[in-house]
Amino acid sequence: MPTIDTFTVNAFTRGGLGGNPAGVVVDANELSEGQMAAIAARLGMSETAFVMASQSCDLRVRFFTPSSEVRLCGHATIAAWHLLLEQGAIQPGEYTMETLAGPQSISCSPDGRVTMSQNLPQFGATVAPNRVAEVLGLETCDLLPTEQMPVQTASTGLHKIFAPIASLAAIRRIAPDLPAIEALSREHGAIGIYCFTLETLRGATAHCRNFAPVVGISEDSATGTSAAATACLLVHHEMLATESRTELSFEQGDAIDQPSEILVSLQLDGLDFLGVFVSGRAQTKSIDVLELDELELL
Repeated sequence: MPTIDTFTVNAFTRGGLGGNPAGVVVDANELSEGQMAAIAARLGMSETAFVMASQSCDLRVRFFTPSSEVRLCGHATIAAWHLLLEQGAIQPGEYTMETLAGPQSISCSPDGRVTMSQNLPQFGATVAPNRVAEVLGLETCDLLPTEQMPVQTASTGLHKIFAPIASLAAIRRIAPDLPAIEALSREHGAIGIYCFTLETLRGATAHCRNFAPVVGISEDSATGTSAAATACLLVHHEMLATESRTELSFEQGDAIDQPSEILVSLQLDGLDFLGVFVSGRAQTKSIDVLELDELELL
């Protein structure tokens, strides 16, 4: 009976701990789309990365949540390239990755840090803060004043609603109404709401929480694409002092006991974006062998 090896890899770990678990399949060339979807559903992690050959880049990676395929995923990218490096399938160096969000550049350092490029930011429509506060179980005053920083859709690969929260106490009080978050997200062409506050636990740039029920994620512990878009929004609204190369860090996952660290690097010309990069470390946790014939019956 044909089988496939699946790995669980925690990405964006902090000191080897925490991080966001992703599924990784390193040789997905012969898998059908249905099989990939079934594997992702069986593993049940927020995203599973499937690595395969590419005709335009060094490798192609497809990303599936338990319910659907998504264009790009930061933590599953870090997990996949960490595993390829750990297994000796690649050496430290520079690579290109084909994704549904377009080609991305990947850098793997000898010490295990993986860096991935993001699309340049797109800033979308603003969203009424009272509606966002309601679906998060907060009061409107728990968000930053709109004149300081609005609630807004944005993307460096995945569209979300970005909600600036006024304090660490408020972000901890969030009680998400997931069906309402899904409805509001769909209304704005987004997959969820990414919440952040500039008050932090460990001296990071921002403390964050992510809710993406449109793609089956109630809350996850590290979201690279959203941390990158948050960094871009903070620069766009002049909430940060910047240099031509600005290095930022984001903490996430504490609310679900999986503290994570996401690093973001921006290349800037004033307030113009020249490059956006996300990096982090990962740790392989386990390997499981799945029987493909059983998956086809799901």
